[in-house]
Amino acid sequence: MDLDEVAGRLYALPPSEFTAAREAEARAAKDAGEAGLAREIAKLRKPTVSAWAVNRVSREHPDELAELLDVGERLRAAWQEQDADALAELTRRRSAVMGKVGRLVRQEGGLSAAAAAEVDQTLESAIVDAEAAGQVRRGRLAKPLSYSGFAPAPVRRERPAKRPPSEEEARKREEAEARKAREREEAEAAHREWQAALESAVRERDERAERVAALERKLGKARKRLTESQQRLEVARREERHARQRLG
Repeated sequence: MDLDEVAGRLYALPPSEFTAAREAEARAAKDAGEAGLAREIAKLRKPTVSAWAVNRVSREHPDELAELLDVGERLRAAWQEQDADALAELTRRRSAVMGKVGRLVRQEGGLSAAAAAEVDQTLESAIVDAEAAGQVRRGRLAKPLSYSGFAPAPVRRERPAKRPPSEEEARKREEAEARKAREREEAEAAHREWQAALESAVRERDERAERVAALERKLGKARKRLTESQQRLEVARREERHARQRLG
């Protein structure tokens, strides 16, 4: 058993079944002596409805999804090469394939308008961004994807020459950049601090979970021994009573 195998099983399930199945997989790994794997399984996030819908398409309609991702790959190449003719053709194909895959996602029903919009957003991200395409192809999304970048224009245009900034403009720009640098340093320091706190909290939780599990095992053994003692007591009482009756 490995994490990849377990994640494949879990993200094929509806969101309503995910949590119970994840706990069962984590227990099975722990019972098998793989505590590290159990912790990794426990970290897997329950998918949103829209993420699960996209995951389902990757499993049930791999050919249609592959066509969509292929169009995305060719579009990114055309953007890179500034090939206007290829961009025009691929943009038309993009709309058609997006519509087909979107219908496959929705045909099962049960998606709210917000979830359907998140599905479209995720598929658009897979077209524009190679990393997003890889995540969609694997079929293990826990949340919808979004892309904040932009595609370059298909034709390069010369920009008018800009006048050099004045001293005042240059000074203000330097001040703004310095302020941004300080804010970033503060944000990075805060992130490092909370990241360390998170790691410490995870370690503490895992250590205490291990101690609780050890205590539960000891308690189970103690209960078993108590039951055995109770059984021996009942036998002794019965035999003592029979022996006393024979004396009388």
